Amino acid sequence: MPHRRRKKESIPHLIMRYFMLFIGAALAAASIELFLVPNEIIDGGIIGTSLLINYLSGFSFGVLVLLINIPFLYAGLKRLGKDFLFSSLFSILALAIVESSLHHVAPITDDTLLATVFGGLSLGAGVGIVIRNSGALDGTEILGIILSRKIPFSVGEFVMFINIFIFLWAGFVLGWEQAMFSILTYYIASKTIDAVGQGFNETKAAIIVSNLTGEIADEIGETLGRGVTKLYGQNSYQETDTEVIYVVVTRLEVAKLKVLIHGIDPGAFTTIMDTQEVHGGRFKSVGH
Repeated sequence: MPHRRRKKESIPHLIMRYFMLFIGAALAAASIELFLVPNEIIDGGIIGTSLLINYLSGFSFGVLVLLINIPFLYAGLKRLGKDFLFSSLFSILALAIVESSLHHVAPITDDTLLATVFGGLSLGAGVGIVIRNSGALDGTEILGIILSRKIPFSVGEFVMFINIFIFLWAGFVLGWEQAMFSILTYYIASKTIDAVGQGFNETKAAIIVSNLTGEIADEIGETLGRGVTKLYGQNSYQETDTEVIYVVVTRLEVAKLKVLIHGIDPGAFTTIMDTQEVHGGRFKSVGH
């Protein structure tokens, strides 16, 4: 079978992607300089490490985050590709430049709790935008991806393990109260990264097992305007062939779907699951 060549990214799409990378990096830089640094709060990973070294030595945060990230980006070159490397380098450079340009801007708030919440939200949004556009601002996760085949831990467990030491270090350097605020910032940022990186259009996937799959499928198409996929399986108790319906709906359509199924076959076995993302096909969010 001939090898299919990867379609080259169009110039307009490339320009838009790098514009979004800059926006994400600038948002993260604003969070660091206008919320976190003035209130002695850090994040996890390389950004947090760079902030701690900056606090201890006065060495430029922008230079630190670039220097510490470069070995991790280079190590991930083979696994993640040149596009990822260039996108990440651009994002980190943008972070460093914007952060240094904000040194003389007054902080937005000196309330530690407000800085924790809004700093975490804006930092997470910035990092999420960068990740959504095929870049990275922190090499810790890259190292986790590289080592995951060699160590008995997942990428998430590895990152968490590293961050435990960073926040313990922050406790000794900044004080334990600031370390706790930092952990809260990291938690808020990580949840925001998930929301931005995966998208805000929450969808659900439903698997329906019934003897009336044809009628249910027709009604889903007519009432909800959704296409369905029919899968074929076997009932393990009766060892008879059975049809299974797979359909993706928005969270606002879940209640309608349940009523629809119950109206046709009250005994239908239905499983509804969260989805991370939906791409391709004819799926589009329906306005309500």
